[in-house]
Amino acid sequence: MIFETNTIEEVKVWVNAGPTSDFPEDGGSSIFYEGEQIAIFNFSHLNKWFATQNLCPHKKQMILSRGMLGTEGDTPKVACPYHKKTFSLETGENLNGCEDSIKTFPIKIENDTVFVGLYEKK
Repeated sequence: MIFETNTIEEVKVWVNAGPTSDFPEDGGSSIFYEGEQIAIFNFSHLNKWFATQNLCPHKKQMILSRGMLGTEGDTPKVACPYHKKTFSLETGENLNGCEDSIKTFPIKIENDTVFVGLYEKK
């Protein structure tokens, strides 16, 4: 399953995920909002932030926020801590080419606060 890439213009609501200090450098943490777990990554090595679904599609476990961050070429990625499947933090593409992709969300930092962009549910 490939999720459609939404644009920042399609964001319906920006959710306050908390202060930047709540998210470990070069690591992730998750939030729960309206029935969905969202993994937020502070990829401080690249000076970038990312947000994806927390659900690993391989075994349907909520664990991606605890995954290892790295790069594949110029592509920032997260590796599932249990199954080692890797996903692009920019597009959600499965970089192993064998499992479903994951959802990604826009993210912004304002006044040391992390905001995640959510879309209208279809």
